[in-house]
Amino acid sequence: MDKQKLIVIIGPTAVGKTKLSIELAKRFGGEIISGDSAQIFRGMDIGTAKIREDEMEGIPHHLIDEREAGESYTVYEFKEAVQKAIEEIASRGHIPIIVGGTGLYIQSVLYDYQFPETAANPQIRAELEEKAEKEGRDALYETLKEIDPEAAEKIHPNNVKRVVRALEVYYTSGVRFSEQQLSADKTENYDAAVIGLTMERELLYNRINQRVDIMMESGLEEEVRKFYDRGLMDSQSLQAIGYKEFNGYFQGKETIEQVANAIKQNSRRFAKRQFTWFRNKMDVNWFDMSDIDHIDGKIEEISAYVAGMLHLKANR
Repeated sequence: MDKQKLIVIIGPTAVGKTKLSIELAKRFGGEIISGDSAQIFRGMDIGTAKIREDEMEGIPHHLIDEREAGESYTVYEFKEAVQKAIEEIASRGHIPIIVGGTGLYIQSVLYDYQFPETAANPQIRAELEEKAEKEGRDALYETLKEIDPEAAEKIHPNNVKRVVRALEVYYTSGVRFSEQQLSADKTENYDAAVIGLTMERELLYNRINQRVDIMMESGLEEEVRKFYDRGLMDSQSLQAIGYKEFNGYFQGKETIEQVANAIKQNSRRFAKRQFTWFRNKMDVNWFDMSDIDHIDGKIEEISAYVAGMLHLKANR
């Protein structure tokens, strides 16, 4: 049986994924699935650069605004939701297009990954919780930083439950929490054209900085404050870049300028990590978008690649 055809557009923030996805959807009769782990949450609009309805140009978008910000959302749930969306889109005779920068999430869909789950260890969990109570959550977090710095980077120090779980997994299995995310046999689930967008680094960093400035001018502070006032800043969704940086500001410890600079710096660092992930973990066909004065020509080049790769006929 032939595998379902699928277009995937990956790359860091501000590189041009949204514009390309709309153009490919119009040309090939596609519907777009968000591959961003934060855009699933309602109300997180400005900080995630979530596409607005007036920007969609009539193209259906999926996996946007389906969860409340206080809810959890796992890569396993994402994989199931995307597979369901792909089936529904294909049943209408359309081409599914996944767009985003959350590498682990997209990778889980493309390949036949399994999700190992370390069983709960009540004794170790109780000991860790007691340590947090006696010595403080900072001491527990420092332990995680020593054992698993990659996991510590992704878990907020105040999220004691997640810190405890990460340490519990390590002490129970002997394998770091960050290394237990997936195991794979690299079987490809779809006939996918995976398009990676890249850009000269200085240009990309300038675009990221400009995007953050626009976010701040568009009311990002007010957007995040609503979550802070609801006591949601420790939740999974609010650990996203563009949100977590406001904690110190709302507590009177930092200025709004420091917040903006932290968002820019974290966004640039994340872009660098995204490139590393995609290059090491996935089979990607890269297209350089640095010549911003000739983007239309680059879109034509990418469209021709997709048509040839998936044997598709463009509408125009």
